[in-house]
Amino acid sequence: MPFQKTDLHLLDLIATIRKRQRVILSFFLVVFGLVVLFTFAATPLYQGTTKVLIEKGEADDLTGRTRGSAHDPIFYETQLQLIRSRAVVERVVDLLNLEENYETYLETVNKNRSFLQFTWQVFGDTVKDVKTTVFGEKTGNKDKSQNRRAAIVDKVTKSLVVKPMEGTRLVNISYLSPNPELAAMVANTTAKAYIEETMQLKMDATRRSLEWMGRKAEDEAQKLKASEQALQDYMKANDIVTMEDRIAVVPEQLSEINIQLLRAETRRKELEILVRKISRAGRNYDKLETISAITSDLALQRIRAQIVETEKSIMELSNKYGSKHPLMVKVRGDLQILERKKRQEIDRIIDSLKNEYELALSNEQTLRSKLSGTKSQALGLNEKFIQYGALKRVVDTNRQLYDALMLKLKEQSITEETSPVNLWIVEEATPPKEPAKPWKKGNLALGLVVGIAGGIVLALFFEYVDNTVKDPEEAEGVLGVPILGVIAKRRHVKYAVEETVLREPHTSFAESYRGLRTAVFLSFADQAPRRILLTSAGVGEGKTTTAINLAMTLAQSEKKVLLIDGDLRKPRIHQALKISNARGLSNYLAGAVEGHIVQKTQVKNLYVITAGPIPPNPSELLISSRLPGLLDSMSNEFDVIVCDSPPVLPVSDARLLCRLFEGVIMVAAGGKTTYEFADKALRAIRDTGSRILGLVINALEIDKTSYYHHSYYHHYGGDNKEKSPAPEAGKPS
Repeated sequence: MPFQKTDLHLLDLIATIRKRQRVILSFFLVVFGLVVLFTFAATPLYQGTTKVLIEKGEADDLTGRTRGSAHDPIFYETQLQLIRSRAVVERVVDLLNLEENYETYLETVNKNRSFLQFTWQVFGDTVKDVKTTVFGEKTGNKDKSQNRRAAIVDKVTKSLVVKPMEGTRLVNISYLSPNPELAAMVANTTAKAYIEETMQLKMDATRRSLEWMGRKAEDEAQKLKASEQALQDYMKANDIVTMEDRIAVVPEQLSEINIQLLRAETRRKELEILVRKISRAGRNYDKLETISAITSDLALQRIRAQIVETEKSIMELSNKYGSKHPLMVKVRGDLQILERKKRQEIDRIIDSLKNEYELALSNEQTLRSKLSGTKSQALGLNEKFIQYGALKRVVDTNRQLYDALMLKLKEQSITEETSPVNLWIVEEATPPKEPAKPWKKGNLALGLVVGIAGGIVLALFFEYVDNTVKDPEEAEGVLGVPILGVIAKRRHVKYAVEETVLREPHTSFAESYRGLRTAVFLSFADQAPRRILLTSAGVGEGKTTTAINLAMTLAQSEKKVLLIDGDLRKPRIHQALKISNARGLSNYLAGAVEGHIVQKTQVKNLYVITAGPIPPNPSELLISSRLPGLLDSMSNEFDVIVCDSPPVLPVSDARLLCRLFEGVIMVAAGGKTTYEFADKALRAIRDTGSRILGLVINALEIDKTSYYHHSYYHHYGGDNKEKSPAPEAGKPS
């Protein structure tokens, strides 16, 4: 059946609750116990409620201005705060004379309190006294009666609740008190005190407003009179009556002068260009005749026409007569006379154009001077009229302000007694029969829910921050190495953990090591590894126990197995197997002995080389050239060599041994070894170039993890054949 992710999530939650059930139970007991204590130790409080209707008062407005909407949320929020104000509460205290008889209302309540409530009250009073003693209560020179009054006002304010009814204009004024009669009286009196307070505020505000507006009206009357006199004096001094007509005419004059000036300036520029052309031509009459202003002259055109006619006559006569013929002489004389007249006419036209240019230039200057004078006149008139307008605006403003003040004075005098708020008591409070607080059923239900839910959340939080190796599938994904086996933690010890495989071979605990043996056989594709090193990230993770039990299961499979204790710092294999440690690996590596360090055990096919006496320099011995030779010779004699080594991170011994073995198995303590340390140890092993066969999770509390299929197998293996309780696995090495 395919693995379902959703089922895993639900089972994860169940497993976490089972694992952290003590945390959940402790949190629930604390929370529920505190709720029960506070609920039954608290003094019952009764709530008196007065229901009132509040509407915004609409006073008559003599000015005709539009009033704001009566449905003003800010107005209603203001009224709610005003009801709970200190001024209103002080009126309540005075109306009910609570300063004298407040304790009288509480005497009956104190007599009927239970022992738990009495104890809780005494405890609360003691805390208040201690707090007052430690922090001090500054009373200064206040009278004791004033302090008592202030304390009663504070108590009443603290227990007064004002809450609007949603969707209506109704407001509930409630008061909580141990005495039901007092609760009803304070609620009813608060409504009356609120009405009196709003009326008093209105009267005080109106009185202050009338006084201020009266003084302000007198000041504004003086300002108005002074501004009107200043305006009148200015009009006389500057003849403002005729000035208005002049102000209307001057802009028209400016416009007309501007138009004339533009025309004169255009004419002057045209003549100036023409005069420049004439000046450049000089006395060259042929060039002068090319200027259109000269050639367009009618007299010059007639002379030029006569010259043309004369030239035609000369051409006709030259065909008939000689050059000295009287007619030819006469015609040529006429032509010379016409040429002379033409030059004279051109000179006249030039003089005329120059005179016209001088006249245009003079006209332009005259118009500019006239425009400047008119502008100065206009500016002067504007300045005077601006000052006149400013004085007039001052008069108008002062008159409007004075009129508004006088109108407001009359309006305030008429509407002085009008209330800004309309309040009706819809339903008066009556002494309640049942207490409003504490709500015992609700508190207990809430404590039950919060206790259970909070405990589960706390358990899930602890599980989330738990970064230890415990779930095989998660460990395989995080660390990137296969999981060779999971060894359950033994809860009931009958035999030593190293003897369980021999004495209880049918238990699930022994089956876990046989499963580890199978995983080791399958770790190589072609053949099983013959040299296996076991190590761990730190101490106390069960590598020695795992090495011994793995060696025993290998020996039970008809393999001749050699178990080597490579931990020369804290050897333990000789203690577990109850054999001598007088001669061992340290003696051989130091050259003290040549052979006879292999010892036979009570287990068939299992032989051991103990660590021997602890040397002062374990690392130097492990890098000795004698160790590779020993392993090579032992490989010829034994089928499998299993070696226990020190932890990887504390010392370098394991990294020195890794290179001499075909595969390395790392042991991690379930629920103890963190992923950070396990990953650091695996990286240290990889740095040596050694092959990591996989990871063994030791001493795992399977019933508190999500390793469900292994848990099922664990129970299945022990239901029929396990005759004794499952012992504890994974003693520290």
